[in-house]
Amino acid sequence: MMEHGLSGTARLGRSGTESSDYREPKWLSNPQKSAPNLALNYPNKESFGFLLTHERLWTASEVPPCRPAETRVGVDPQLTHVTLIWREGQREDWLKFGKPVAERIVSRSERIESYAAAQVFALVRWASNDYGTIRSTLDIVRAVTVGDPCTPIAQVDPGGELLLSVRGWPKVAQVFRLIDAIEAAGVDPCEVAPDHWRHVHNRMAGREVPRDYSLVRHRAWLQRKALLS
Repeated sequence: MMEHGLSGTARLGRSGTESSDYREPKWLSNPQKSAPNLALNYPNKESFGFLLTHERLWTASEVPPCRPAETRVGVDPQLTHVTLIWREGQREDWLKFGKPVAERIVSRSERIESYAAAQVFALVRWASNDYGTIRSTLDIVRAVTVGDPCTPIAQVDPGGELLLSVRGWPKVAQVFRLIDAIEAAGVDPCEVAPDHWRHVHNRMAGREVPRDYSLVRHRAWLQRKALLS
């Protein structure tokens, strides 16, 4: 499992693998004043009030517009860039899982990771103010290539295929436990079938318990993936 510190030093950032991931990054001094969880994405009747497909097409002529040129990693327009900011106790972004093909340290508090098409990563974002937590989210994203549908996602340039998105620390911690159970079974969460993350999202949206991700299911996915490649 890769390290997820932001400055290149061990003391900054989080690893995404320790038990501290089950704690909210900073306990609220005033929990009753914390911001309420907002509705997830955009409502529609077909998805229990949650929509994961607010998409546009990423064309070959389009240079991803979200990051200024001086902070880009490499020149490959087909890479997906993820900006991570770490200001402890105020704003803490990290990857629960992911295997970037490139990384750039912008400053002691910011780095940019780059992913190739079809790679999957889990982006965690947390922020607080004087009243408590104002943001706690987890997005599981599949990087796309030119011509694929592309969902705008904060801090992900140019966006990606959004497989799962939850808000509020209890839901984020619940997904952490599901990810850790997958790892405990010997499966790399980066290699999990994308449909499983969609299933988890929809079950949680409907307040139902997601199914476990079995080794049989994983082997079936790997065989299908091999046939499609």
